[in-house]
Amino acid sequence: MKHLPKHLQPRWRYLAVELESWPDTSISRRDFQRECWYAAQNLLGDPGSARADMTVIRFEFTGKTGEAIVRVRRGETEPARAALSCIDEIDGAPVGIYVCGISGTIRAAEENYLGRRGQDSEERNVVFGNEERVAVLRECVADVRLDEAFAGATDLDYDLA
Repeated sequence: MKHLPKHLQPRWRYLAVELESWPDTSISRRDFQRECWYAAQNLLGDPGSARADMTVIRFEFTGKTGEAIVRVRRGETEPARAALSCIDEIDGAPVGIYVCGISGTIRAAEENYLGRRGQDSEERNVVFGNEERVAVLRECVADVRLDEAFAGATDLDYDLA
């Protein structure tokens, strides 16, 4: 069976969500997904919840805080945010839910709104193997460009030029 052409494929938006509860609470992805569906159905009705098509893509909950990415159809972000705000408990445990932001890709949602920030890097000239070379520096490590490849190095292996 062929897939749909690109102009007919559904467009998605990704909601970056932070969760907070009591320290002894454990929340699973399945429980959070179920509560999202129930909240959307109760607030938006069957047609509205089907239009929003809320799906939990990424979920992590440790201790008392957690993060999730919820996929929603484009144009249905405001109803989805309203449905998420209706969730006040998951599996009997009180929970606070905060939508940090909306993005067009999962990666952008993680980097811009959740704790998974991209690493800052800069390109500089370094002395490596008694030759001056170009390297990409990140914190205390570097990727030094050799003739055809890169070599990994720590700050003890090179000197700044």
